[in-house]
Amino acid sequence: MLYPSIDKLLNIVDSKYILVHVASKRSKQMLENRHFQMREKDYVNKKELGRALEEIEKGYVKIKN
Repeated sequence: MLYPSIDKLLNIVDSKYILVHVASKRSKQMLENRHFQMREKDYVNKKELGRALEEIEKGYVKIKN
């Protein structure tokens, strides 16, 4: 089972396409800068894309419409 759930994320973001765009952009920032919004041990996921989705779910990444 993936964490966080796509259903929870779609309650935050209106479109799957926007969600993919924002998550990929944030994960690339993590790879380049090694800057995380939470402590590394607090993430459930080990890869940056999953961590970006966790940050979106927790509200650390704001999405402008």
